[in-house]
Amino acid sequence: MNEVLTVPPLIVQFRQRTLPKAEWTHAAHLQVGLWHVLHYAPEEALWRLREGICRLNESHGTANTDEGGYHETITRFYVLWIGQFARQRGPERGFDALAKELVAAAGDNKTPLQYYSSQTLFSKAARLGWVEPDLKPLDA
Repeated sequence: MNEVLTVPPLIVQFRQRTLPKAEWTHAAHLQVGLWHVLHYAPEEALWRLREGICRLNESHGTANTDEGGYHETITRFYVLWIGQFARQRGPERGFDALAKELVAAAGDNKTPLQYYSSQTLFSKAARLGWVEPDLKPLDA
């Protein structure tokens, strides 16, 4: 299969850092995350997302610092959560159908707050590294 023909335009723009900042929405983050989770093992997906998000942020003039930009816990959380979501619904349903369901299920960006207190999720430690959920386990 020719990957160039199967990669959605959003993913191409993400990879090439041509996605406009205004289009780098929470829904776009979810769709990019889903595509990576469906195509790579969890650690590979996380690595590619981490690198891609940091580079895209930089191309938008957003610094990746202790206070802003890339957030490790949120990204890793969504890799794990999206993986569970896709397994429950069946990845054979296809990217477009799963993406639509995913955005409907988690499109308000509050999903991590079901698992984390605000204090924990928005801490410097959580931005810079993985922090386990403090409200309920991810597999709950």
